[in-house]
Amino acid sequence: MLARLKTLTLLGLEAEEVEVEVDLHRGLPKFSIVGLADTAVQEARERVKSAIKNSGFDFPRQQVVVNLAPADLKKHGPRFDLPIALGILHATGQIRLPDVSQKIFLGEVAFTGELRPVPGILPTSSAAAEREFTQIFVPAENAAEAALIDSIEVFGPSNLRQVCDHLTDAEKLAPHPPHTLSEREFPTQFEHDFCHIRGNEHAKRALEIAAAGAHNLLMNGPPGSGKTMLAQAFATILPNLSISEALEITKVHSIAGLTSDKNPITLERPFRSVHHTASGVAIVGGGNPPRPGEISLAHRGVLFLDELPEFPQKTLETLRQPIEDGVVTVSRSSGSHQFPAQIMLVAAMNPCPCGFHGDPQKSCSCGAHQVFRYRNRISGPLLDRIDLHVQVPRIPFEKLSGLSEGENSATVRERVQSARDRQARRFEQESISTNAEMGSPLVKKYCTVGEDSQELLRSAVQQMHLSGRAFYRILKLARTIADLADEEDILMPHVAEAIQYRERKEE
Repeated sequence: MLARLKTLTLLGLEAEEVEVEVDLHRGLPKFSIVGLADTAVQEARERVKSAIKNSGFDFPRQQVVVNLAPADLKKHGPRFDLPIALGILHATGQIRLPDVSQKIFLGEVAFTGELRPVPGILPTSSAAAEREFTQIFVPAENAAEAALIDSIEVFGPSNLRQVCDHLTDAEKLAPHPPHTLSEREFPTQFEHDFCHIRGNEHAKRALEIAAAGAHNLLMNGPPGSGKTMLAQAFATILPNLSISEALEITKVHSIAGLTSDKNPITLERPFRSVHHTASGVAIVGGGNPPRPGEISLAHRGVLFLDELPEFPQKTLETLRQPIEDGVVTVSRSSGSHQFPAQIMLVAAMNPCPCGFHGDPQKSCSCGAHQVFRYRNRISGPLLDRIDLHVQVPRIPFEKLSGLSEGENSATVRERVQSARDRQARRFEQESISTNAEMGSPLVKKYCTVGEDSQELLRSAVQQMHLSGRAFYRILKLARTIADLADEEDILMPHVAEAIQYRERKEE
């Protein structure tokens, strides 16, 4: 008896429908899986065989052939175990499956018959709902994540026997209740709070602007000036995630295996701190099957690169296109796959190898050529894509020893949230949500300035030799500064402040 069941496999963030066909033939016992299956899928033969026996069923003493269609689509991972096991039981007549054409089955089986969780459940559940499947069966530990999609009925059995009992009406499973999504209340106390950082008001102002408009930022200063602490505190002033943003982030984290049954959805903006020894593939993504890299895991959050010039130049250059487009395209011989990468890049660097070039209190031990080579590790095109360039000088003793504290993160975050809310209303009919995402047509539409600001911009472009990209980034930054000031129009002070954050090269 031929058995057919449906499942979904993931290629990047995209799901492809796979039909699992099981048939039996006379002859010596043999278990074969065809359909371009990788090693993990081929090893399902041993897992499924033991799971069937240990669940109280008999494994057939015949030739068992499993076909994963379409045959030209590469199949990865252990998520096919459950439909293969059910197909064998139906083909041997040990269970009688009802109409399963509108049901999706996936999950890894243990030798005992228990179902083990698999990654990528949220994008799978979402794709199943989009294809108008009515039910999805996933391991119990994945059920909460699958239930984030409320337009499909989710069942979370713990073992193979429970699935069989449910399908044969011996003992019905209760569907997992839909996960009620609500915006999380943000904490008011943090380990790295803005009020703990003494001095550096200029840098804190830049971080506030970056958070308000989702802009990229580079901090340059000597060792010990507080660059890393500022970056860590930056995470505490980021605005709340919207429900749609939380689902976007969770889909990426699900593929990477970073979700769990206790935390099925990501409710905080990611903050990914990457060591300078990381490879280009680790940052951008890749592999077989393609997996998201750090830049995609930081989607809608922060990618922090400390000691920026220490990263290999080739690795840094891979960031240029994702920063500009907001997506990562991983191209392989088998095809191209896209991962989202709408990030805030926050980077920190020293002014020279020893770290004290230009420091008024400690002399630099580097030669002019060493300083030039060190700074030249970061290309002009990459620097041009960074909106805010901030100098973080040494903090004087008076400020370090002072008793007075500045604003705390909760206060700053209120202003950031207000600016983001204004942007959400402005872009309600657009496909973006922040000022940093605006393309040239939207900049012309929403970033108009007066004649006095136009003259200031003209002087800046001529004197600072700014590129067209830098010109538009100044306008977007000025739009954010106006939003923080609760101004409908971009005024000359907003433009002037935005210009101050452009990179100034030493002659």
